[in-house]
Amino acid sequence: GISQDKEQFRDFKSEHLWDAKVKIAKSIFLGKSKRGTRNIVPITGGEFKGKKIKGEVLSGGEDWQNVREDGDVELYARYLLKTDDGFIIQVINQVLIHNFSEKENKQPYIKSVIDIEAPKDSPYDYLNHAIFLGTLEVPKPKEGEEPYVIIGVYMLL
Repeated sequence: GISQDKEQFRDFKSEHLWDAKVKIAKSIFLGKSKRGTRNIVPITGGEFKGKKIKGEVLSGGEDWQNVREDGDVELYARYLLKTDDGFIIQVINQVLIHNFSEKENKQPYIKSVIDIEAPKDSPYDYLNHAIFLGTLEVPKPKEGEEPYVIIGVYMLL
């Protein structure tokens, strides 16, 4: 029944698949649009690694950012991963960032929904049959280090 279905979602379980260190270039500022203030951040490379998968982040992706009128930030990133055994995986990562007021004194809410598309004839076909959530960290680069973000990818079980 329906109440049983609600029960199964009370405590989602997930498995951490990988963390990606995604290198980014200087953003391209588009300015105010009908949807908010728009920025585009080129993705220039990087690497990803998990228990069962690893490889590189290919250059050529982009993160389209929108700062909404209410102050929340929406990110729409699309890029490619190349596994160490030569398969190409497409990632679309949609992030919501909500910064709380100083009075609320909470860490920002930063979560994402990730769509992953892998070749059917690869060891990564299982990625085509699940829902993925993600985390995003923006570390301060060390001196001489290119700017980057860390994306955690989790598969709902």
